Amino acid sequence: MNPTLLITGGSRGIGAATALLAAQRGYAVAVNYNANALAADEVVRQIRASGGTAIALQADVADEAQVLAMFEQIDAKLGRLSALVNNAGVVDVAARVDEMSVARLRRMFDINLVGSFVCAREAVKRMSTRHGGGGGAIVNVSSIAAKLGGAGQYVDYAASKGAIDTFTVGLAKEVALEGIRVNAVRPGIIETDIHASGGQPDRARQMAPLVPIARAGSAQEVAQAIVWLLSDDSSYTTGTLLDVAGGR
Repeated sequence: MNPTLLITGGSRGIGAATALLAAQRGYAVAVNYNANALAADEVVRQIRASGGTAIALQADVADEAQVLAMFEQIDAKLGRLSALVNNAGVVDVAARVDEMSVARLRRMFDINLVGSFVCAREAVKRMSTRHGGGGGAIVNVSSIAAKLGGAGQYVDYAASKGAIDTFTVGLAKEVALEGIRVNAVRPGIIETDIHASGGQPDRARQMAPLVPIARAGSAQEVAQAIVWLLSDDSSYTTGTLLDVAGGR
């Protein structure tokens, strides 16, 4: 039976690339999305066309009730979860901290941080040997912004990802003896449409000269790192923050 993987924010960008690659490696994939059903359905269509197993599941990760309903659907349709990629996340328009509203901050942290906590909580309940599970792996998608700070643009986003880093290390230690490994990737400048959602559609191209490798990365390159961390090839790796950032 294929191992079951949930990818939050799996309809586009890094999430979609990870879903497609993981399906090729034998995972049955639950593709979570918030609003773009057409994009999620297209990812599922591609996976099924290649002989894989996938379903699309709508849920806003900032809403606990929706997350719980999503996990119940996975239990019913795909079986016990064995892998989670916490990828769902948002940015916002460039702003200084002294311009940020509380509404912006709450949205940022509810989606990027609280959503990841709740999804990991539910995953641990299913994977942990303490709860009768068979173990598993969690990969959190952080950002190199956690290290760089995001000054003048999105300190709130960087701070949410810094918290993801701490969460990754702490959870990894907490469940290390329960068959679960927890790691994070920290992408740098990656060619995805998340930049457009923050009002900077050309940001990857503009920032490329600042990257030591002198180019933006691709979603597929990040997906390769994520799927490696999920796999048995990284069996002695936990609590690790893996930079996929071209040297930044």
